[in-house]
Amino acid sequence: MQEFQGTSLALTAAGFAAAMDSLSTGAPELWTVLTVETGACGFLPDRRPPILFERHIFSRLTNSRFDTCDVSAPTPGGYGADGAHQYDRLADAIGMDRPSALQSASWGMAQIMGENFAQAGFSDVESMVSAFSASEDAQLLGFVAFLKANRLDGYLQTHNWPSLARGYNGPNYAANQYDTKLAAAYQKFSAGSLPDVTVRAVQLYLTFAGFDTGGVDGIMGSHTQAALAAYQRQHGMPLSNSIDDATVAALAGTVLG
Repeated sequence: MQEFQGTSLALTAAGFAAAMDSLSTGAPELWTVLTVETGACGFLPDRRPPILFERHIFSRLTNSRFDTCDVSAPTPGGYGADGAHQYDRLADAIGMDRPSALQSASWGMAQIMGENFAQAGFSDVESMVSAFSASEDAQLLGFVAFLKANRLDGYLQTHNWPSLARGYNGPNYAANQYDTKLAAAYQKFSAGSLPDVTVRAVQLYLTFAGFDTGGVDGIMGSHTQAALAAYQRQHGMPLSNSIDDATVAALAGTVLG
């Protein structure tokens, strides 16, 4: 098993409800922030949390000792491809200074920086990374703790998107139109249907198993139906287009072992 590949459990209805309760907000608000920040998926197809390694953070945390290499520099950049490539960059940094390397990456469905482990409710970065590798519920609770620690929960409750974007993405948030994207996403989620947590769990587990669901978005579309049917045929399971807790349990049992 690769390092950082944990139990990789999908978001649950109970975990999502706990987050809403803690933030005193609704589902549209929560999906808004998660979708704009990371596409709202907490794992790559290889079951590791998505990360983005920040070379300028690593340079700062290591007092520029390694600035002659590709993964340490005083300015942001050099990201390369998303996904597994970011773990290659992380591995290079870990070989120099593991604690600083882990703190220099953003982790999971809400992309919490490792250096913010305390604000996310953890005693150290290793604990945070371990929890985030275990489940999307843990990632979501870390996000909730981070919002509350930085007093951003009130902006979410009142839909103050510019202030939320400034606090979450930094003073240059407008360059990437984070506030505009948040406002648009909230309008979409508050006026239309919301992602279905049970459907999304099935999509995630099917993705782990190598089936193309068309994305992990909580919407039961034709790609997800076809992927589910193919999986069921492959494993000798009864064919069904409906998704329920039993389907999720069966998938988790066979995919996650």
